[in-house]
Amino acid sequence: MTELGQRLRQERENKNLSLEDLQKLTKIQKRYLMGIEEGNYDVMPGKFYVRAFIKQYCEAVGLNADDIFEQYKADIPTTQTEDIPQQLSRVRSRKEIPQNAASSKAADYLPTILVVAGVLVVGIIIWVIAQNIVSDRNKEQAVESQQTTNEVQQSEKQKTADDAEKESKVKEEASNKNEENDKAKDDKKEKEEVEAEQVYKEVQKSGHTATYTLSGTDAFKLEVSSTQSDTWLDVKNGKGNSFYNAMLKKNETKEFDLAKETEVRVNIGFSPGVKLKVNGQDVNLPFDSKQQVRQVVMIQYQPSKAQ
Repeated sequence: MTELGQRLRQERENKNLSLEDLQKLTKIQKRYLMGIEEGNYDVMPGKFYVRAFIKQYCEAVGLNADDIFEQYKADIPTTQTEDIPQQLSRVRSRKEIPQNAASSKAADYLPTILVVAGVLVVGIIIWVIAQNIVSDRNKEQAVESQQTTNEVQQSEKQKTADDAEKESKVKEEASNKNEENDKAKDDKKEKEEVEAEQVYKEVQKSGHTATYTLSGTDAFKLEVSSTQSDTWLDVKNGKGNSFYNAMLKKNETKEFDLAKETEVRVNIGFSPGVKLKVNGQDVNLPFDSKQQVRQVVMIQYQPSKAQ
């Protein structure tokens, strides 16, 4: 047992946690947890998972993972991406956008909204009073002209009003339908134009890694989802800045807006059941997931404005 394993086991026992309890907390299989405590990293699926599992172990027992990695770095295998700074990129997924900014902005406009609402209320009151005055006058005129009005005239007027209303409704429904058809045609045309211009092309394959180019579009939106099981997902740009570095749960989807990047690296730890979409279009993984469980997809983005 390594010093790191002894430290982690002692911390677990201090908190009265069994390996079964820790397995439920971290979702890491018990044999991997035992391997960490015994320093037997050969049972792990790869070095990448060793560091990830140790980090989850530390968080579950209340230890600072960064301090543990520094203190016991001699006991922990290194990976190629160890020295890459884990910084938040200026590009974030839609789910990470702070909500308090929108609330603050709404509060700034609150006085103006209240003033406008007050003006509308006053306008409605004036309109109701005017309508009541007009209605009273009409009633007086109706009483005066009642003797000269007969049932036939009233019937004809009512019929004319009903016909006009029906005709108006028919025209309105036809107009709405035409607008919906035009919008559907425009959406279809826009989609066809995007699909016609966008080019996603493979340029190189080597080992677990395949390189693609994306061109002919000013948009670069990436969606990664897993339909079969949990998988480790690591998404970085060409400078090494990380957008996501954690477990992607089963039936979970992550979205990234990468229009400001020129190169993106997508590292998939367990590829069976993983699906990729680029700008809403499904793209295939470069390798057969049964033969290549771990896959790395490099995407070099060439926006149309820069061409």
